[in-house]
Amino acid sequence: MLKDKSLTYISLFSSAGVGCYGFHMEGFHCVATNELLPRRLEVQRANKKCKYETGYISGDITKSTVKQQIYNEIDRWQKLGNDGIDVVIATPPCQGISVINHKKNANEINRNSLVVESVEIIKKICPRFFIFENVMAFQKTLCITPDEQIMPIGDYVREALGNDYVISGRILNFMNYGSNSSRTRTLMIGVHKKYRNTIVPFDLYPAYRTEKTLRDVIGHFPSLEWGEISDTDFYHAFRTYSPEMRSWIHDLKEGQSAFDNEDPNKRPHRIVHGERIENTRKNRDKYTRQPWDRFVQCVHTRNDQLAAQNTIHPVEDRVFSIRELMTMMTIPENFRWINMDLQTLNALSPEEKVSVYKTHEMNIRQCLGEAVPTEIMRQIAKKIRKCMSRKCVESVDVNKFILV
Repeated sequence: MLKDKSLTYISLFSSAGVGCYGFHMEGFHCVATNELLPRRLEVQRANKKCKYETGYISGDITKSTVKQQIYNEIDRWQKLGNDGIDVVIATPPCQGISVINHKKNANEINRNSLVVESVEIIKKICPRFFIFENVMAFQKTLCITPDEQIMPIGDYVREALGNDYVISGRILNFMNYGSNSSRTRTLMIGVHKKYRNTIVPFDLYPAYRTEKTLRDVIGHFPSLEWGEISDTDFYHAFRTYSPEMRSWIHDLKEGQSAFDNEDPNKRPHRIVHGERIENTRKNRDKYTRQPWDRFVQCVHTRNDQLAAQNTIHPVEDRVFSIRELMTMMTIPENFRWINMDLQTLNALSPEEKVSVYKTHEMNIRQCLGEAVPTEIMRQIAKKIRKCMSRKCVESVDVNKFILV
């Protein structure tokens, strides 16, 4: 917390910063944000997330040099009057593993070392709060601890941090807690025991809300012609595909799949050496036109493909636009994917629009599929800020934690 009572946070495995943008919206200062891929960190720069350029830390967090950059930023902010980091947000990649088959999956268990790294950083930084967001099976997924034990991640987090924190883990479908699309995930929240008489993790979870339908979420967006980029919204655009595939979905009604077309030429297929070979129907949601009046399905990373899950518009022959996906993920309209504001993008020539769009589209779409819905984190940030504004809340004495 700074002298003016504003709060600070650190974001680990932050991707494009979609989730933790909710903390930015609530007035938190980002001390440091770490992401492996530089192109995703560029999105965070476009949104001016950090006060200092050195706060954008690209690299593998398992390396001591990368961790030291985070600690250096904490030292920098301490000199500005920050008495300690208020929140650490961690969304580490997590390889799901069966407990029964764990002996066959040692390599996958090792991949979960990123969770262990996050815990070690939290122990060193000693924030007032920490948040883990991850897959539904996160707490039961196995990891290898620093002393080479194999145990469920939830047990490890509680064992490693339980002396200092009150910890709660809940599985939530975010569409019932403020998101505009289905996304069943685990939220683990830790509150430093200094506050145990005034704040508990349950106080900080997002509030229940009734889910919205697809019509509620995107029904107001204007229709698009083939290849069109909206004049008034650069991010509302028709992603083109091989024209011969259009007949596969053109006659579909809501909820129908192209695999159900009676005409074999309208079923998904490919031509190999002049021979027509039908695609295998591996998932019932592929090539399926989405219904207007059902809840919005989960946004996946391959939201650019007709062949992916739940991607086809209810009436138009296209996948959902970036703007529609942003709305599903509760990302505010002023969020920048490119270092240009919307007015500037809309003013580009048609040729420039196409060039810029094609350059950035796939990075944006992949980030959307991996993101934490902004509204989920915004609610948590707002509740932390409200709790920390209470006069009865004492400050954690973080001076005993020395960063080296």
